[in-house]
Amino acid sequence: MKSVTRSLRVLEAVARHQPVTVGELTKIFGLPKSTVQRTLVTLNEAGWLRANRKDTTRWEVGARVLAVRPAALQGSSLFAAAREPMLRLRDALNETIHLSVPDALHGMVVVDRLDCDHAVRTFHAIGDTSPLHATAAGNAVLAHLERSEIDEVTAGTLEGYGEETITDPGQLRAELRRVRERGYAVNHNQYLQGVCAIAAPVLDGEGTPLAAVAASLPDSRFEPGRLPELGRLVSETATEITARHLA
Repeated sequence: MKSVTRSLRVLEAVARHQPVTVGELTKIFGLPKSTVQRTLVTLNEAGWLRANRKDTTRWEVGARVLAVRPAALQGSSLFAAAREPMLRLRDALNETIHLSVPDALHGMVVVDRLDCDHAVRTFHAIGDTSPLHATAAGNAVLAHLERSEIDEVTAGTLEGYGEETITDPGQLRAELRRVRERGYAVNHNQYLQGVCAIAAPVLDGEGTPLAAVAASLPDSRFEPGRLPELGRLVSETATEITARHLA
């Protein structure tokens, strides 16, 4: 139990002082550096902590923390900025709208969802995770990461989830260029069969993606001819969330 208690205390300390170094945590707890490092690695492997993307010597909480208590996000400026625009988008499209945040380069985590009133609709539980390369939300974020981070993702194995999944690195990079050009990403049966989505990124002041807002719908209601309209509405929603968050 001592190791569990220590892990929870380290997790709390990282959340309070993030981004924080091993040395800083060692001073806080008065523990050997090797002990703190092992705890950080264990929490990282479990998805609770991650290395800061811009300074890998510093640690911060992973997006998976939100899967335990999604309500914690409701006090954040991102949640406050996103809720009203998401409601308007849901009402305009009458499709499921969800907000996802990146868990470093591991994937996306759903942190908020607004359901439509169709009897047949898509469902994404709060805390659900999905891959970057095979989803609209993931591609919307991935397209706006630094080139080195895109290279890191494409250098790994791009798992196939169906016939439509892009598993070739060159094809994925080409798709990400299209996402940047048009302002939104499209998923047509690439991850879950029968599920489609259109997503756009929410950015910080430096253009780094913080999240992605997506409209998700069954393949049976996906009309290619409406894609420009859907993409525009989702992109405008993401732009509004970005502006509200930065205000």
